Amino acid sequence: MGKPVVEIDIEDIVRKRAGKKAKYIPRFVYSFLKRLIHQDFINTYLRQGHEGVDFCQGVIDYLGVTIDVEGIENLPQEESSRYTFVCNHPLGAIDGVSLGAILGKHYNGKVKYLVNDLLMNLRGLTPLCIPVNKLGKQARNLPAMVEEAFAGDNHIIMFPAGLCSRRVKGVIRDLDWSRSFINKSRKHQRDIVPIHFIGQNSNRFYTIANLCKWLHLPNFAMALLPDEMYRSCGSHYTVRIGHPIPYTTFDHTKTSVEWAEFVKQEVYKI
Repeated sequence: MGKPVVEIDIEDIVRKRAGKKAKYIPRFVYSFLKRLIHQDFINTYLRQGHEGVDFCQGVIDYLGVTIDVEGIENLPQEESSRYTFVCNHPLGAIDGVSLGAILGKHYNGKVKYLVNDLLMNLRGLTPLCIPVNKLGKQARNLPAMVEEAFAGDNHIIMFPAGLCSRRVKGVIRDLDWSRSFINKSRKHQRDIVPIHFIGQNSNRFYTIANLCKWLHLPNFAMALLPDEMYRSCGSHYTVRIGHPIPYTTFDHTKTSVEWAEFVKQEVYKI
């Protein structure tokens, strides 16, 4: 995975991934990608050198985003217990760093994300992240890494949908949630705290995401997420925290998939 970098160099990333084919990529493609991801804007922030919870709060401040937190009193106070915080994933960036800032401050930095290992290249996030990659060599170690995370002393932050929300039949909601947070929380006796993040991406994002699905193309919408983050400058969002759901709730009257759907529906009710 390599040493975490201070700045993003999209040209270097593309060349490494394209290998020998990189020499055929025109210069204008690199220029387009740099503008698309707002490379200079992002690197200006990365040079500030924030890490951990400070990195998350710094992103919010840098973008001029404001967040209302409702239900902060529902966050458990017991220092001897560990919790799993699950949230819908409407934005793909701001929602993630917002939870890191809110929960990280509340629990003195004792939080960890389960994230795609690509994010580990951002040095400021590495103290909070447990890399998860379902492909490649790391896939063999994935079950053990997830198990270790839930067995540890940190609170876990998860977006069980994996992908950020999609627009289906005019409604913007998460796709199916993975059942893993149910199984692991039950096994390690972690109560689950549901969180509803209220926000949405641009119509362009949802249109391209749906086109990729219909045409069976790769998920090109992911490349738009840095631009969606840039467009969020000055935006206002609301985070609603629900009451903890005891792990003993998740008995054998439902399957793990059904319990995951139950928690997802509870999130949207908050």
